[in-house]
Amino acid sequence: MKHIYENIPSAPGIYLMKDKEDSLLYVGKAANLKRRVSSYFLRPHEARIEKLVKRIIRIDYIVTDSVIEALILEAEYIKRFKPSFNVKDKDDKSFLYVEVTREVFPRVLLVRGKSKARGVRYGPFTSASLIREALKIVRRIFPFSVHELKSIKNTPGRACFDYEIGLCPGTCTGIIDRKMYLKNIRNIKLFFVGKKERILRSLKKEMESASRKLDFEKAASIRKQVLSLRHIQDVSLITHSNFDESENASNIRIEGYDISNTSGKEAVGSMVVFINGKPAKDQYRKFKIRTLVNSNDVGMLEEVLRRRFKNDWLLPNIILIDGGVPQVNRAHRVLYESGLRIPIVGIAKGPKRKKNEVIGEIPEGTDVITLIRVRNEAHRFSVAYHRRLRRLAF
Repeated sequence: MKHIYENIPSAPGIYLMKDKEDSLLYVGKAANLKRRVSSYFLRPHEARIEKLVKRIIRIDYIVTDSVIEALILEAEYIKRFKPSFNVKDKDDKSFLYVEVTREVFPRVLLVRGKSKARGVRYGPFTSASLIREALKIVRRIFPFSVHELKSIKNTPGRACFDYEIGLCPGTCTGIIDRKMYLKNIRNIKLFFVGKKERILRSLKKEMESASRKLDFEKAASIRKQVLSLRHIQDVSLITHSNFDESENASNIRIEGYDISNTSGKEAVGSMVVFINGKPAKDQYRKFKIRTLVNSNDVGMLEEVLRRRFKNDWLLPNIILIDGGVPQVNRAHRVLYESGLRIPIVGIAKGPKRKKNEVIGEIPEGTDVITLIRVRNEAHRFSVAYHRRLRRLAF
């Protein structure tokens, strides 16, 4: 089936899966179209997805500038065509929508399809985590209010915390007038129907007008919006998109890591993979430590993680570290520097490996028993490789 996806680019966008009758079976979004689409054919899935794959004859795609725009385009296609493999509930009541209320100072909210509409809605969005992250990005570019009208004051006072961090435009204290506020709301509405270029043209005209009037502060503010919109920073969405709730809720990938050495000699690292709580041994990886010769488990773990995330392998939903606070902190640093946000959990074993102290919060979709199994398997795999190298060295 490689011919179906081999020419798809490694770019953000949406993919459209069709059958022999050219009917649209499924619409999906991706941070990396090629990697996402190829995964359908290169690894096992739950029965529903396997059924879908058997019917695919052709895959079309549309490239977008960012993951957030792919998310919005996906929602538009699902709403328009209602592909059979997308729709969980025929009336879409279980999905999330972005709602802009009909109020004097409209609020922008996330609501379920089953709730009573109080304004215009955009969606449906199949991934709750992705749309929440997307809305945070939009709010940083076009600040909006979540205050009910009764809590909005007409006289200056203490502004809310969201105002202090640039997310609320100041409706809570009357800092912004309604006309200016509605411009932001208009741009948000245009963004959620895929009209980014139209917003940019309008903002450029405003910026040029402000410059002619020597209102350089306003021109600089608009220029910041233009740059933010042109270069949307959606690293968090790129990470979250690897856990697509509509497709992979039952395909959670956990990667477990451990280091094994004897006083720094024959040092190795292991990566084990569990999918749906079961070992995927064909995806295990071994790492011979290259940069350190002294006993330094934390530094060795850093080397393993940096080498792992340089590879274009499928990203995990959860990372499990066989180690304590120092190892977990170092793992967080590596992921941060790699532009990734993936939940990390550590399990400290104690000197006699009789301890199970959990470091970090256990994410949804797994439990401590599964994570201990992953930890034990990562330890077994690293020790086995270390002993093999010691025998060879001897």
